[in-house]
Amino acid sequence: MLIIEVTNARDVVRQRIGRLGGRLIGKVVDAEAQVEKALIQELETAFREFGIEARIFSVDGPAMLGRSHLEVPVHVREEREIRLG
Repeated sequence: MLIIEVTNARDVVRQRIGRLGGRLIGKVVDAEAQVEKALIQELETAFREFGIEARIFSVDGPAMLGRSHLEVPVHVREEREIRLG
């Protein structure tokens, strides 16, 4: 199982939508959700090309505590199941 924490979602969204849009982050735009949605799309394409079946979840809540602990209150934002054939 892989866990990927995007640590610069606000910066990525700010680069994509500019300075004015950057002011809307947190008010109108959920930076983490937007970046995770784009990553899911890219992962789905790559997984299909490699023949990988998977379930990808975009969740709100979990947080890494240091290197050895994961806090897991989970709210699923999006789920996608990738099946071949």
